[in-house]
Amino acid sequence: MEAEEIKVKIVELLLTAEIYNENEKLDESDLPRRFRKHYWDLSLGGVRRPVVVRKADLIRLFGEEAERALKNIPFVTSDELGREIKLTDLRIAAEWFLKRGIERIKENPALAYFYQSYDSVKISYEEVRSKNPPKESDVEWVKSLLERLSKEEEIAMNLLVIFSPEEIEERVDEIILSEDQEKRIEKIAKAMEQRDFLREIGVKDVGKMLFIGPPGTGKTTMARNLSKRFKIPILEARLSMIVSEYLGETSRNIDRIFSLAKKLAPCILFIDEFDYIAKRRTSDEHAALKRAVNTLLKAVDEISLVEDGVLLIAATNHPDLLDKAVWRRFDEVVEFPLPDEEMRKRILRYLLRNIGEYDVEVLAEKTEGFSGSDLKMIVRDAVLNALTTGRRKPEMGDFLDAISKLSERENLREKFE
Repeated sequence: MEAEEIKVKIVELLLTAEIYNENEKLDESDLPRRFRKHYWDLSLGGVRRPVVVRKADLIRLFGEEAERALKNIPFVTSDELGREIKLTDLRIAAEWFLKRGIERIKENPALAYFYQSYDSVKISYEEVRSKNPPKESDVEWVKSLLERLSKEEEIAMNLLVIFSPEEIEERVDEIILSEDQEKRIEKIAKAMEQRDFLREIGVKDVGKMLFIGPPGTGKTTMARNLSKRFKIPILEARLSMIVSEYLGETSRNIDRIFSLAKKLAPCILFIDEFDYIAKRRTSDEHAALKRAVNTLLKAVDEISLVEDGVLLIAATNHPDLLDKAVWRRFDEVVEFPLPDEEMRKRILRYLLRNIGEYDVEVLAEKTEGFSGSDLKMIVRDAVLNALTTGRRKPEMGDFLDAISKLSERENLREKFE
């Protein structure tokens, strides 16, 4: 890293710290993620004010060269031990940085807040803040919340898998959606953006989505994708894991996960295998199982995106098993069918984008009835087959062999069903 670049980064940090310390209106989401993660205090659940910049911070953030670069910045001061480094003149530092770091201002809400009052700078604090990953998108935010759980909430933790958006590997643009899916997802996106407005006008029963479709069609991937898009954590639960051998405990488990979701809000609560409990009710059911179903329905009724900040997504491979009362409780039902031929072409083009040019028309024609997950498996197997024979690029035959093997495996599975 060049000395001048390190100097710019040091001054950015010092400016950010001073502006953040002096303006109570600013919060952790106004700090660039790299600074916020460095200063995050897990026990506090945030960044402690005042933010103090030390030599150790500079070295950790910018490398060993930072100490030498610091000596060549005329408007900073520090004690001999480097316990605290400060700007001697905010105005001079601001003018110096403006000539060298305008692009950084566009990515730093705290600096945008300060510089928007400069006549020479055309920048919107609100716009910069909207593009900055909020604190809720960081793994540290989730860890801080989990640090302060009660014993009851710790039990709920064992029933869930929790991801922060930055832990999710899928990219936002990796999901290939139909027009209908895009429209329904966009409605929820608008509801997320306009929560305050919806609360004001009394529209509260939104933000409950039911994903239906065969295995491998992208239901879980979409839920995680929304976590990344909305920059909020996702809590994943499988109803089969919540059901206890002691049926009375099942109802308590349901209450626990919904209660924990409200505590960790804003977040997504994603419940897979929703049909495991929410099946059509029959007269001969065990009384405790009926209570569990009623507890689940009541919990769905009482959770709200607008009031609680929880987006509820339920998923099932068997929508035909769901009780009618369940369907009525979801304002959006999103179908994930097996991809048609045109959709298979789109998926294959995306999967093959870094591998090479192939006849996707033929591959799409030969994969009728295959899910998106199946198509990923075919591409993976074709690549691995090529590698085992000393080739870094698969041939068309490798893909056709992979299709045949997957079809044979499905036939074998169906034989034992």
